[in-house]
Amino acid sequence: MRCMTSSDKPGPAADAPAETSGAAGGAGATPVAARDWDTAASDPQYRAAVVDLLGALAYGELAAFERLAEDAKLAPTLADKAELAKMASAEFHHFERLRDRLAEIGEEPTGAMEPFVAAYDGFHKQTDPSDWLEGLVKAYVGDSIASDFYREVAARLDTDTRELVLAVLDDTGHAGFAVEKVRAAIEADPRVGGRLALWARRLMGEALSQSQRVVADRDALSTMLVGGVADGFDLAEVGKMFSRITEAHTKRMAALGLAA
Repeated sequence: MRCMTSSDKPGPAADAPAETSGAAGGAGATPVAARDWDTAASDPQYRAAVVDLLGALAYGELAAFERLAEDAKLAPTLADKAELAKMASAEFHHFERLRDRLAEIGEEPTGAMEPFVAAYDGFHKQTDPSDWLEGLVKAYVGDSIASDFYREVAARLDTDTRELVLAVLDDTGHAGFAVEKVRAAIEADPRVGGRLALWARRLMGEALSQSQRVVADRDALSTMLVGGVADGFDLAEVGKMFSRITEAHTKRMAALGLAA
């Protein structure tokens, strides 16, 4: 579901190393977030978690490229169509970086992505926009929830992986574009706001459910989140993480001129 990001970046600064040490390496070991990939990947469980993370991100970027290309067909003007095509191109370049990184660390990219195809495709099937405005809201609101989640996880990754993950989460320009177009549509016809607000609430629920299902289905990722591999996460922290993601969603809704 990953497509674009927002300037609302919740949670701890993703470029700041965690201060506590995880299970890998024992007490007093260097925190994962302060290690490079070669050092951190000596833990096979951590390596498996990162492969899952990169695979999920890679398929998310590929799906985002496909969807933006489809959304461009609904664009009301040639200028809008060109803008979406440019964003789709940026998403495909993100996919290429993730694919190449998986190959670089000795993993088959297709195999790494495959476990996440059903979840992503299911989300997109359940949240297929009916028009141009719903597509913009989906990209701005729905996909940003996934971006927030990945940023939270990135704060606990090794330095090399964290740098890559944050780079592919960079905003492709869709955030400002979506806000401008949606607010203009609501100003022209205030009735549009109610429909889009309901749509955004549905997206929020589906996105959170999908994220939780993906994590639950992948042992290495779930272990990372509850503190068995990466630094600083425990069950209480996971709850706080989802609270921060919800708060960021509320801010995005306000930016669109919609009630959360």
